[in-house]
Amino acid sequence: MLETTLQPGADAGGARARRTASPSAGPDALPDLLLIERARAGDERAVEALIRRYSRRLFRVAFSVLMDEEHAEAAVLEAFLAAFSDLNRYEPTGKFAAWLSRLAFNEARALRGGPRAGHARLAPPEVALAPAPEATAGGDTRERHELEQAIGSLPEVFRTVYVLRVLEGISGIETAASLGLHETTVRTRLYRAHRRLAPDTAQRLRVATGLMELPAQGAERIVSRALTQLHHGSMLAISASPP
Repeated sequence: MLETTLQPGADAGGARARRTASPSAGPDALPDLLLIERARAGDERAVEALIRRYSRRLFRVAFSVLMDEEHAEAAVLEAFLAAFSDLNRYEPTGKFAAWLSRLAFNEARALRGGPRAGHARLAPPEVALAPAPEATAGGDTRERHELEQAIGSLPEVFRTVYVLRVLEGISGIETAASLGLHETTVRTRLYRAHRRLAPDTAQRLRVATGLMELPAQGAERIVSRALTQLHHGSMLAISASPP
C-alpha cells in the first residue's frame, strides 16, 4: 500500500531541489529538505509524508533489534515523536533518513532493555511478522517465512547491519551513520553475517523482496498515532498556508 511513498528522499542537493520543485507538487513528490522546512512551519501534510516515506526503514531497523512486530511498531512511533517534537535537532549535514534510523535504533534498544519490553524476544524461533497479502496470494509465504527466519537467526549486531545493507539496500556509509558505527565495522559485520548464512540462503536473500515489511495496517497506525500525539502534546501546529 505504501510502496510508492517509501522511497528514500534526497538530502543531497537540497537547495537545487527547492529551486526545481513545483510549488503545486504533492508532499509525496517533494524532497526531504523541503518537507522538513514545511514540517518545521507546522505543515501536517509534510509531517505525514515524511512518516510514510520512512516508516518501512525504521520498522526494519527496530524489528531487527526486537524481533517482535508490536514492540518494533512502538519503537518506530517513539522515534517519530522524538524527531518531530523538535526538528531543530536535525542538522542537514547528514541524511535525514540516517538520523531517523538512528533514533529508531536507539528507541528499540531502550525498549528491549526496559520494563516496557515485556515479551520482546531477541532471537525467537518464530519471526513474529504477519505475511503480506501479496505473499499469500503469490503462494510464496513459506519461502518468505524461511528467509525471515534465516535473518532472525543472526546475532543482533550482525542482523541490523544485514537488514540495512541487504534488505534496505543502503550504503555502508549511511548504515554506519544510522547505527553509530564506523564504516569498517559495518563491512566486518556484514561479512560475518554472510558467513553465518548457508550459501544458498544468502543467494536467495539477495534477490528476495518484501522481507520484514511493515504491514499496511501497522503503517496506518503509526501515522494516525504520531499525528494524534503530536497534536495532543502541542508539538504540531497545522499551517493553513504551507510555505
